[in-house]
Amino acid sequence: MNTNIKAYAKRFAPLLAMLVFPVLGLMYAAVNRVDGRVWNLVTPLDRAVPFIKWFALPYSVWIVFIYVCLLYFFVKDVRTFYRGVITYTLCALLCYLIYSVFQTTVPRPQLSGSDPFTRLVAYIYNRDQPFNCFPSIHCFSSYMVFRILASSTFKTRRSLTLVGIGSGLIILSTQFIKQHVVLDLIAAITLVELVLPVVVLAERWFAGDVSVAKRETKQAAKSTYYSS
Repeated sequence: MNTNIKAYAKRFAPLLAMLVFPVLGLMYAAVNRVDGRVWNLVTPLDRAVPFIKWFALPYSVWIVFIYVCLLYFFVKDVRTFYRGVITYTLCALLCYLIYSVFQTTVPRPQLSGSDPFTRLVAYIYNRDQPFNCFPSIHCFSSYMVFRILASSTFKTRRSLTLVGIGSGLIILSTQFIKQHVVLDLIAAITLVELVLPVVVLAERWFAGDVSVAKRETKQAAKSTYYSS
């Protein structure tokens, strides 16, 4: 019996890493305010994007979607699970740093009507201040889980399709319910593309695959040199 308990404890212990999410939530709330100048990054393209209230549904299930993806990674490969949690944490911390020195806002439309989708948008607006926009946490995390899955060894056509659709709907929802602007989306994707390779490289260093890590570092340096 004790052996079984120890085996289960060892198997599921990595899930304790997800306790970082409540801590990150508290940090998000701490920087979700205005202490100085607030920037508006709205472009003509953003003004052309229509307000579509039913996109509030994918927007509101975002964190559940991220948790489900991470749990799927955990079931398939613990190393990939850790990669997701660490990448999310680093990206979130970088977002909070940006929010603290470069706070932005997105103008919200006036809501009318009492249908379920309008009420859901109103709930989202009331629950979240119109700040902490650049980069978008919804966008970076949704792109991140798809990006990590696409580079995994256990991806399938079905899983890529399901996660791709989910991530795509959430990213689009940030635009259509006017929670973010296009620049917030671009910054979010760029953030993942900068952080994820560093996490992967660090994984290989800690796993003892130093030769691969050094080779990839040299190749990255060479490509940077030639591109410049």
